[in-house]
Amino acid sequence: MADLPLIIEPADLAQLLKQPPENLRIVDLCSEPSYQHGHVEGALHIPPQMLLSNIPPAPGRIASVEQLNRLFSYLGLTPDTHFVVYDDEGGGWAGRFIWTLDAIGHKHYSYLNGGLQAWKSDELPLSREIPQPPFTEAHVSLDPSVVVEIPDILEALEDPNFVVWDARGPSEYRGEKVLAQKGGHIPGAVNVEWTQLMDHRNGLRIRPDAEAFLAKQGLTKDKRIVTHCQSHHRSGFTYLVGKSLGFDIKGYHGSWSEWGNHPDTPVEI
Repeated sequence: MADLPLIIEPADLAQLLKQPPENLRIVDLCSEPSYQHGHVEGALHIPPQMLLSNIPPAPGRIASVEQLNRLFSYLGLTPDTHFVVYDDEGGGWAGRFIWTLDAIGHKHYSYLNGGLQAWKSDELPLSREIPQPPFTEAHVSLDPSVVVEIPDILEALEDPNFVVWDARGPSEYRGEKVLAQKGGHIPGAVNVEWTQLMDHRNGLRIRPDAEAFLAKQGLTKDKRIVTHCQSHHRSGFTYLVGKSLGFDIKGYHGSWSEWGNHPDTPVEI
């Protein structure tokens, strides 16, 4: 199979599914009821919580290697597996899955643009058939250059070529809505809320003018960008958008639940 693009349109995936290659794996990160009601043919459903450590105070940190091994064994991971991933909310969980693939060094993946929303709006067929998972024995390891931690951010804060992209809502960014011990934002962070990158008139696809829109906020290809939200769920989508635009972007998995609960992290309001 020729490499698929990072962003694949529903019509193109539907065409590919007429004769799907063996190494293609469709991953559904919608809710369980949504999946049962109808999903892309051949899609394997996984609960998004499988991607997370679920350990407070920063439950959004990446899952343990043991948990990831169980997940990717279930999904039949091989070096040649090409994942096409989607959700029904505009790309948060799908982006988080793609970030996880980057974190384990697996580079064959695509995002179904707009996910289930776009698939439905294009009136493409849904399946209720539950496929058999193609089990393998996965042995993953984490790439520390992908998994950003607090010291990485602190070290870069004075660098004029570094910028933090805060994907939370404005009230969280300003410290009015406080979801940790401390409210506010990482010093110098740029607030572009995740849903602003969705085209709400076109099935929640990535907005076509995303690059120009982000440039007005100071988020450009010449910057080193780290994106976060409260738990690296919403920023899963902003990470994905940045990748699709060719940005030098990483995701901070601890996100505000870690930064805002840490006694020694600097905060601006």
